[in-house]
Amino acid sequence: MNQKNSLGLNNCFLDLDDPIQLFKIWMNEAKKSEPNDPNAAALATSSKNNFPSARIVLLKDFNKNGFVFYTNLNSQKGNELKENPKASMCFHWKSLLRQIRISGSVSLVADNVADDYYNSRDYDSRIGAWASKQSEELSSRDELISSLEKYKKKYNDQSKVPRPSHWSGWNLSPLSIEFWLDGESRIHERLKYTKESNGNWIKSLLSP
Repeated sequence: MNQKNSLGLNNCFLDLDDPIQLFKIWMNEAKKSEPNDPNAAALATSSKNNFPSARIVLLKDFNKNGFVFYTNLNSQKGNELKENPKASMCFHWKSLLRQIRISGSVSLVADNVADDYYNSRDYDSRIGAWASKQSEELSSRDELISSLEKYKKKYNDQSKVPRPSHWSGWNLSPLSIEFWLDGESRIHERLKYTKESNGNWIKSLLSP
């Protein structure tokens, strides 16, 4: 029998006032059921001229302050976020028939936070952050391979690869978080949390 919470939704929505807590619970369930990258999210950004673009990024951390991902700051998404510091994320877990949408404003993480994450990456990934001019055109694949080899020679001590100044993390501070559950005959269940100016969250049900 399908148990319901106090709002009449499937009990998987629980009865929590804090959407970060609910996100953590759903993410932990996704880690058990998704075959690959349960932390993958579609990140939507927009240029100053209002042209949108979307791509998949990997969520690396989250807490009450926001959701963190890392990238080359000179990539398309990096430049768009500098021009228009607002973004949206969408997690979709086919194994659970659930998705979560998060919208808000972005800011760079502190340098020490970026350093800690960068230093946790494997050697080749750290070299790649130096070698790849993300989103720029290549004359050939050999150009990239040559750049990788150049930086491997420059930073041949795997324990001493500094973080490039053009590579860091963004924190998406949420203003709204929506939880979605697939429903029979497309009668889906949707619960939206919206942050008030005082920092409190209010809940509302949305029609499918």
